Amino acid sequence: MEIKKVNLEEKLNLFSAHWSPKIIGELNGQFVKIAKFKGEFIMHSHEKEDELFYVLHGELFIELKDSTLHLKAGEFVIIPKGTMHKPYAPEEASVLLFEPVSTLNTGEVKNDLTRSDLDRLF
Repeated sequence: MEIKKVNLEEKLNLFSAHWSPKIIGELNGQFVKIAKFKGEFIMHSHEKEDELFYVLHGELFIELKDSTLHLKAGEFVIIPKGTMHKPYAPEEASVLLFEPVSTLNTGEVKNDLTRSDLDRLF
């Protein structure tokens, strides 16, 4: 197996679609993903998976039941399994995600934003 480094900027430049995560690595049953967020997503939860959001560029807001998190570039948050959350970004934000392989981007909700067959950029 060849070991390769990954340049996040190069990978981010390969796509422009919002809310469409791309797989850039895999380790220990986890996918490493990148995505571009802009506008509103949906309120959802993941019954069995925690989810890590690390903001690379821009600002990301995550609405929770009783509060809203505001993440800036260089900050991350782990959303525990079962927690209702709604990401949104008024302007484009680039985000690195760590999630179990089984994680569906819309959690328990299935709609037109659901992405079950993700592109691999490695």
